[in-house]
Amino acid sequence: MSQSTQTLRFYGYDKCGTCSKAKKWLDQAGTSYESIPIVDRPPSKDELRDMWKKSGLDLRKFFNTSGQFYKEMNLKDKLPSMTEEEMLELLASNGKLIKRPLATDQQTVTVGFKEDEYAKTWGKHE
Repeated sequence: MSQSTQTLRFYGYDKCGTCSKAKKWLDQAGTSYESIPIVDRPPSKDELRDMWKKSGLDLRKFFNTSGQFYKEMNLKDKLPSMTEEEMLELLASNGKLIKRPLATDQQTVTVGFKEDEYAKTWGKHE
């Protein structure tokens, strides 16, 4: 896997324990990144579409299923009948609906934090 020349964009939330663990991992690995507050500056619909396409994941994997808004909006029942455009619109409208941390170097995307996945994806490949 080749190192991208693009800076890693790390969309996170300061009060999120998982985001803190992921940042700590990146810091210890010596991986530089731009930290973006996902609640204040969520990715746009087009950015989300791009990340989703590059991730190869089901779009529903981008939803923060344990979040308060997800539950309040009853999305577990609504998502199956929503179009991809509606889902992207919803994600772009509220950073708290997006599973975090969300990291991308414009080529590769990770959603959430799993140490082994981070090591494979964002670790140094000298």
